[in-house]
Amino acid sequence: MSNVIVVLFGNNGWDRSAEGAAGTGQRLAQSTGGNLNVVFLGDASKEARDGAAACAASVVVVNQPELAEYQPEAALEAAQKACAEISDTSVVLFGNDTYSQELVPRLAHRLGGCSLADVQGVTADGGQVLATRSAYGGKAMSTYSMKKTPVVLWVRARAMDPATPGAGGSLEEKAYELATPRLTITSRDVLESEGPSLEDASIIVSGGRGLGGPEAFENELKGLATAMHAVQGASRAACDAGWVPPNWQVGQTGKKVAPELYLAIAISGASQHLLGMGDSKMIAAINTDPDAPIFKHCSFGIVEDYKNVVAPLTEKLNSMG
Repeated sequence: MSNVIVVLFGNNGWDRSAEGAAGTGQRLAQSTGGNLNVVFLGDASKEARDGAAACAASVVVVNQPELAEYQPEAALEAAQKACAEISDTSVVLFGNDTYSQELVPRLAHRLGGCSLADVQGVTADGGQVLATRSAYGGKAMSTYSMKKTPVVLWVRARAMDPATPGAGGSLEEKAYELATPRLTITSRDVLESEGPSLEDASIIVSGGRGLGGPEAFENELKGLATAMHAVQGASRAACDAGWVPPNWQVGQTGKKVAPELYLAIAISGASQHLLGMGDSKMIAAINTDPDAPIFKHCSFGIVEDYKNVVAPLTEKLNSMG
């Protein structure tokens, strides 16, 4: 029997990332004949505790002042001690937030295992853990056979199906004696935004270089996004040009998103951009170039100047209420 641990941050709540990570862990534990265990770093809300307890054999909330806000050294040591207490662990899963990406390789080293980043699928085959991720800028998929356990991974959790509620498991709070940290985060700059984040959006309206300037984002695409109850995104070219904020960027070096619908407007579809939005449930595109790579990856496409599509579409949606 090989157990699976999902490590979450308590102050993130029971969001899509937590649900997807728990679902991946649950399916993996079922295939290995083990149990799913959830560890919260920091206090967790009742919703998060209940959500985890409904699908896991055990839930541990590491609730102590050092973890009230993310500090890398404290979070790493707490995760190490919590994971070490759960015997026969083959896989430790994290979501794809920045903090998780920082902790995964360091935790793997401390636990004597191995790590892999940006995993899109994980399975067990004959006692071997197999992890799949994209390669060559999203042009191919590679499967890795992990040689040392525990395998510590961060996965594209928002693109993964949530767990199935079961009978429910145990829940307990713990606190550990943590060493004095060698470094601490002394300040944080938080970009203000309205509505859901790009990562949690159900619908994304994204624009690219072909829009020609910032005016199109503010005048045409903003109205369409409002009518569709969507969040706006952008390609790297549009962000680098300063047309929109950098936190709008979708792609290999930007946000990895998995909405129900991704509408790409005047985006050619370079592999770096596809890597960030390829997990979308449905992709639609508007582009003047019939040979644009985006059309090979979308369910619906219109070869047309966006100006002839966006305004009528916005007007139609608004008229429907």
